[in-house]
Amino acid sequence: MAADELRAFTASLGFPLDPFQVDACQALEAGHGVLVAAPTGAGKTVVGEFAVHLALATGRKAFYTTPIKALSNQKYADLVRRYGAARVGLLTGDSSVNGEAPVVVMTTEVLRNMMYAGSPTLAGLGYVVMDEVHYLADRFRGAVWEEVIIHLPAEVRLVSLSATVSNAEEFGAWLAEVRGDVSVVVSEHRPVPLWQHMMVGRGMYDLFVDEGFDPSNAPDGAVQAMRDVAPTRVNPELLQAIANLTRRTYDPDRFPSRGRGRRGGPGGGPGGRGMARSAGPGGGRPGGGATRTEVVERLEREGLLPAITFIFSRVGCEAAVGQLLAQNVRLIPDEEGERIRRVVEERVAAIADEDLGVLGYWDFVDGLSRGYAAHHAGMLPTFREAVEELFTAGRIRAVFATETLALGINMPARTVVLERLVKFNGEAHVDVTPAEYTQLTGRAGRRGIDIEGHAVVLWNRQLDPLAVAGLASTRTYPLRSSFRPTYNMAVNLVAQFGRERARELLETSFAQFQADRAVVGFVRTIRRNEEALAGYAESMQCDRGDFRAYAAIRDEIGRLEKDAAKRRAASVRAEAAVSLEQLRVGDVIRIPAGRRAGYAVVVQANRGHRGDTPSPAVVTEDRQLRRLTLVDVPTPVEPITAVKLPKNFNAKSPKSRRDLATTLRIAVPRDPPSDRGRNDMHTDESSRVEQLRRQMRAHPCHSCPDREQHARWAERWWRLTRETEGLQRKVDGRTNSVARTFDRICDLLEEMGYLGEGAATVTERGEQLRRLYTEKDLLAAECLRHGVWDKLDPAGLAAAISTLVHEPRREEAEISPRMPREEVHEAWTAMIRLWSGIEDHERDRGLPVTGDPDGGIAWMVYRWAGGHPLESVLRGSDIAAGDFVRRCKQIVDLLDQVADAAVTSGSPRLARTARSAVDAVRRGVVAADRLD
Repeated sequence: MAADELRAFTASLGFPLDPFQVDACQALEAGHGVLVAAPTGAGKTVVGEFAVHLALATGRKAFYTTPIKALSNQKYADLVRRYGAARVGLLTGDSSVNGEAPVVVMTTEVLRNMMYAGSPTLAGLGYVVMDEVHYLADRFRGAVWEEVIIHLPAEVRLVSLSATVSNAEEFGAWLAEVRGDVSVVVSEHRPVPLWQHMMVGRGMYDLFVDEGFDPSNAPDGAVQAMRDVAPTRVNPELLQAIANLTRRTYDPDRFPSRGRGRRGGPGGGPGGRGMARSAGPGGGRPGGGATRTEVVERLEREGLLPAITFIFSRVGCEAAVGQLLAQNVRLIPDEEGERIRRVVEERVAAIADEDLGVLGYWDFVDGLSRGYAAHHAGMLPTFREAVEELFTAGRIRAVFATETLALGINMPARTVVLERLVKFNGEAHVDVTPAEYTQLTGRAGRRGIDIEGHAVVLWNRQLDPLAVAGLASTRTYPLRSSFRPTYNMAVNLVAQFGRERARELLETSFAQFQADRAVVGFVRTIRRNEEALAGYAESMQCDRGDFRAYAAIRDEIGRLEKDAAKRRAASVRAEAAVSLEQLRVGDVIRIPAGRRAGYAVVVQANRGHRGDTPSPAVVTEDRQLRRLTLVDVPTPVEPITAVKLPKNFNAKSPKSRRDLATTLRIAVPRDPPSDRGRNDMHTDESSRVEQLRRQMRAHPCHSCPDREQHARWAERWWRLTRETEGLQRKVDGRTNSVARTFDRICDLLEEMGYLGEGAATVTERGEQLRRLYTEKDLLAAECLRHGVWDKLDPAGLAAAISTLVHEPRREEAEISPRMPREEVHEAWTAMIRLWSGIEDHERDRGLPVTGDPDGGIAWMVYRWAGGHPLESVLRGSDIAAGDFVRRCKQIVDLLDQVADAAVTSGSPRLARTARSAVDAVRRGVVAADRLD
């Protein structure tokens, strides 16, 4: 290789490389693999582009992999501009362009599938770039990254590009272990400084105080509050403004800025620490918060556009555009808006007008022509790509986005706005993590355009500014593996390497590497404990006999007595709760202890809500109305007698309580009841303890004059022994944990006939499973095996396949979804039955459970495949048009896999039906929304 390739590459860029880019590129040119960890916007992709340059310069191939199709499309366009369409290809599952080109951009799943299939396209591969490699922490799709890293041929140089993580060296050490020589290049330098702000009401404030800030001029109490609560230098003016707004006495003109104004690059605007300003009059949200329109207009006045506002809600993103349209907001000139409209009209020319209406096109293009748009996963990909291209080119000024935009798509802005710091993660609403906050705000500040970026958090009453300061100042983001073996992975590995070699490969996963690193610490502690145990054993030696055996008897006595006491306490508490629950109005009881000890009469029964203990209301002898709890009644109570409450009894009336207390005193006996009749429920335990005590007294060490001194060392020995045994259990649980999961999967697949005897070979049935890459791979294979889909027509097959693809958002799942025809309903019922059997096997073996087939979109997919227009297909449904189109593309992908697997299984009719279903689904907007 020519030694001057880096110089030639740098000369073609037109700008100098940063030191970390030079280090990484030099390592690549020297023949090493590289891991580059640097902040968002620092320019990591330059290293990946140099790998492409090296491949072309040396006559080899380069694959550039990304986690999502949108990023693949964007990187494809970048490389086409640089190297020309003839030398660059794209493979994303639903797009296949020039796949045999020397440079191919693809999603990571495509590369994984190519490797398992032994694709000839891999021939001559020299470099693989894994962009956003930290995505391997994703719990749903992250395992694919590790599969690729482990199984790539040894001669391929790997270029891993990651956001800043605190354990880059650990990740690099694993890469070196599985890939050979790897250079780790870490940079924490942001090329464009980022200033943090909060918007309180309609006032903008710096989050942190200036280094030269004078606390003597701060508002009353603000500095002390800051010092009492947070070590970070949170701006006291910000805290005071929040306090004022909370008291509804906030005057935005009360605290003028004392910072120095700065200009934020082309277009000007304030920045840095001069952001505390009055907002002026105007309506806002309840409690004084600014509307979305006011926020955008404020940013425009300050010269802080273009901006991305992260909302974490698709509906919220669309609503934001609607609000700006309703207020007639325009952020770009009319002439530019018309040019944008024409560009977008060309992009959607292949989509029918009636479908455009369903897709919300008219509001979409109206917003774009005014300089703003939404961006979220529910949009048609064609729409999203238009937004990305226009925003990146600086032609639109504001985007309202969900967090999907933050994942690698090159859409930097001058300012990032966060409306909330809570998001829905698919299962629950959770706080944004420091790593996510950094990823989101990392979009602020365009390299080579802005001299600084700005992050603005909108304050609300649920938001603690000190928590925001913690997010903004945290710099620890460890990368954690999400790797776990799957059924498809298992049969592919066994087919390629055999079971034992496959098991060894899985033991090299990053997940096992991290587990083993934790084990190292545990083992070190165990060794230290064992040395201490030897010393304790020596110190408790006794010349009368075996003191360890004597100590074991004492230890067992103590353990039995503690366990018995706990069980008795729990039993008595449970009995007490039951006795409270069984009390009825008029029952007279005796409260056994505490401040309320004495007699009382029940005036209101209470069985307690689920999870709560009962708490009946009583009137005591001293005429007090009280609710009883287990604190008052720690042992069971029984009614002594009963009295009848008057019909007009009112527990809140002092006179009624006084009269009832008099009746109570007359009704109760003079002598308290005795507990002598209570049976001892622990006779067996007591006899065992007594037997051990006899053994202890008979042991020769019992008469040793130094017995208690020896016993103290023995107690330490037993305590440390139990701690060491616990650590050993952790070690046993972590060591080879990935391989053990693989073994359980192989045993299940052998039992079900997908692997041969000893799970050493792949059967014909397993060959079908090898071709199915869905999350529900084993269920799909079982459906093929049992002929569940054999009688379906193309539309019916598409509907049935949709149940393996659809994952409802939040609480959209239906218990009894609508099925289009009887044969589809029968197929779905059979699928549920097969899934239930798989789930039983998985639970028996302690394996992750396969999700059930969801029929939520089966009716819509059937109608779409049957030729119905999009508007009628989606009518009455909550699913977004963009989501439906994306699901259709996933269905097409799985139908292709089913067709291939059906050929393997000798089912040519099903293969033909599957290919016809592909054509039926891939029509109209689904077919038009592809990169050609």
